[in-house]
Amino acid sequence: MSSGPDLASLGWGAGWDAAFRPHREAGLTPGRVVVQHRGEWDVFTEEGEVRARVPGRLRHEAASTADLPVVGDWVALEEPRRGRATILAVLPRQTSFSRRAAHDPGSQATREQVVAANVDVVFVTASLADDVNARLLERYLTLAWESGARPVILLTKADLEPDPDRVASEVEAIGGTVPVHAVSARTGLGLDAVRAHVPAGITGALLGPSGVGKSTLVNALVGEERLATGSVAEDGSGRHTTTRRELVLLPGGGIVVDNPGMRELHLWVADEGLEDAFEDIAALAAECRFSDCRHEGEPGCAIEAALADGRLAPERWQSYRDLQRELAELEEKLERRERSRARRGRPGAGSA
Repeated sequence: MSSGPDLASLGWGAGWDAAFRPHREAGLTPGRVVVQHRGEWDVFTEEGEVRARVPGRLRHEAASTADLPVVGDWVALEEPRRGRATILAVLPRQTSFSRRAAHDPGSQATREQVVAANVDVVFVTASLADDVNARLLERYLTLAWESGARPVILLTKADLEPDPDRVASEVEAIGGTVPVHAVSARTGLGLDAVRAHVPAGITGALLGPSGVGKSTLVNALVGEERLATGSVAEDGSGRHTTTRRELVLLPGGGIVVDNPGMRELHLWVADEGLEDAFEDIAALAAECRFSDCRHEGEPGCAIEAALADGRLAPERWQSYRDLQRELAELEEKLERRERSRARRGRPGAGSA
């Protein structure tokens, strides 16, 4: 087996070393998941890249599929042999971003899908070849904040927008304190700013709809055609090409995860992420006369005052309420599921 990257370049540090100690004493080897296949995983180790599987015991002990390895996870491997290994444990995740998985046909299950783990920076991407969808950005930012990672907004295909700085300034009003960068893989605009967010040992993940140029951006950061990209029309619209998540090492030492485009983005539990994504609304709500203000005609409501004088856009307020309602409905479904499991004497989580 060929020599692989050192663990520090993959994001390993003192915290991971401490978490891995009992596995090391058991003679296991650390590795980081690069790609997830159907039933198997490619894992980076210091000895090289190996193909790994998960034994039936670990699958059985997992409370749900969300507990199985995903891209970015650190895992404990049996001594790899001839490029094959077995994953015996997944180290506790420092960060993870999850969405509600799409229902299987004919199923009413509410299931968590972990998109990637142990990500430090989430790059929320939108294309300047199209009108920036503020409501979709808010949804992605909620997901990013809830993950525990730092969000950064990237406005791709900036070479197709006559005034990218103007659009970036408008988007700053949506993101609040979140950094916003206009970038172009074609001209190189903004690439150094992106690299600055992912220095050696730091992991970033690209999130955004299909066709916004995520894989093209990764190729530009790597400096070669590392990932397959789709054709781009004259108007800058792209075709969705990425079909799997993949951990990619950058020449400067950083790491990025390219993600398939998400045509639908259903939030998982994200109460704190919602407040962070809408920090302006959270600040206004704190000014209401009554702490239990519902913002529906109560005296001294700071939200209604801001709506009346134009400080708060009605569309942003409606977006906040819609996401709040979606999360409340999800929480209610999960509570019903847990009550049902308790009645049947089946603790734990999983598909309902």
